[in-house]
Amino acid sequence: MAQNEELTTEAVEAEENLTSYTSESSSVEAAPKKERPALTVAGAAVGRRKEAVARVRVVPGTGKWTINGRELANYFPNKLHQQDVNEPFKILDLEGAYDVIARIHGGGISGQAGALRLGIARSLNEIDVENNRATLKKAGYLSRDARVIERKKAGLKKARKAQQYSKR
Repeated sequence: MAQNEELTTEAVEAEENLTSYTSESSSVEAAPKKERPALTVAGAAVGRRKEAVARVRVVPGTGKWTINGRELANYFPNKLHQQDVNEPFKILDLEGAYDVIARIHGGGISGQAGALRLGIARSLNEIDVENNRATLKKAGYLSRDARVIERKKAGLKKARKAQQYSKR
């Protein structure tokens, strides 16, 4: 009986020493972000989504947006589209570092926003492949969304809708 009491007191003492468990290691500090060299290189790329095509130039500047001669907030009044288009800069911590000049045609507003985002990501990738590519690729900004509207087939009412078969 005395031996069991000794084991339980040792277990209690061990529990007191280890008060909290966490998956994060407190002894190892997060690696500081290495300072990027200032880039004065422009980049250009084409982005596509659905029927929209965006020709994008990214130039070092103050963060000014010009899309078909209009401001970002004027061209994309929806905050969700503005945020979607700005994501490549946000993920690379380059907000306000580049001016964006874009010419967009075709498609709807959502397709144009997706095309612009792909064009921006491709041009940032072109500027500094070593530092930017891994981050952009992991976030999925360098891949084109291949989903397009399916064409109407002959003999069908729509792309897939056919007349209902009648037995009699």
